[in-house]
Amino acid sequence: MQVLLLLLAAAGLCWGQYNPNTLPKRNSIVHLFEWRWQDIALECERYLAPNGFGGVQVSPPNENIVITNPNRPWWERYQPVSYKLCTRSGNEEEFRDMVTRCNNVGVHIYVDAVVNHMCGAAGGSGTHSTCGSYFNAGNRDFPAVPYSGWDFNDGKCHSGSGEIENYGDIYQVRDCRLVSLLDLALEKDYVRSKVAEYLNHLIDIGVAGFRLDAAKHMWPGDIRAFLDKLNDLNIQWFPEGTKPFIYQEVTAH
Repeated sequence: MQVLLLLLAAAGLCWGQYNPNTLPKRNSIVHLFEWRWQDIALECERYLAPNGFGGVQVSPPNENIVITNPNRPWWERYQPVSYKLCTRSGNEEEFRDMVTRCNNVGVHIYVDAVVNHMCGAAGGSGTHSTCGSYFNAGNRDFPAVPYSGWDFNDGKCHSGSGEIENYGDIYQVRDCRLVSLLDLALEKDYVRSKVAEYLNHLIDIGVAGFRLDAAKHMWPGDIRAFLDKLNDLNIQWFPEGTKPFIYQEVTAH
């Protein structure tokens, strides 16, 4: 009997840490990778809600670099230039419309949040971005956020190239550049605040949670620090005091 009580207590504790914010009996979240916001809104209304789906994970909604060689690869969406909601999936107005329409039929939106880094170090300078914002990757200058050279980990990384050279070295994994992506200094409260500002903007629009891209490459304390700055979810669709659902990407190397 004692063992059973311990198991039930453990189950209760686990459930206390796991609330995807889906409606009752709607636990499936579909990943509509690279879909346009207008198409997702229609999918929520026509198929997902009638068939009992609980949510949609969407591609990163923030402005990214435009890459033409190769031509417009999927991974350009994982190279932020700013936190403006402006991508090939649609603009902020279309994103808001999607979130509202999906929420209204009981299908919630979960955002792929790219906050570990900005674009690649060789991204150049100019306005070749999905919203036309100017940036200079060489100078670590992203005025649309704004971030400057002070907001990156270049001086903290101790590998010879500035890249992750040894995945067995936890300091390289979290302080150096992942495939040349400019690594944000999330130990700085300013950077944490800009990340939280972006995520809170999405929360206020009505999203239900976030997938944290490249979570392995951020220090757990830094993740906790910017998550602690997040608002409760929008009470238009969620009970008062509801926290965003957080899940994390951890790749194997």
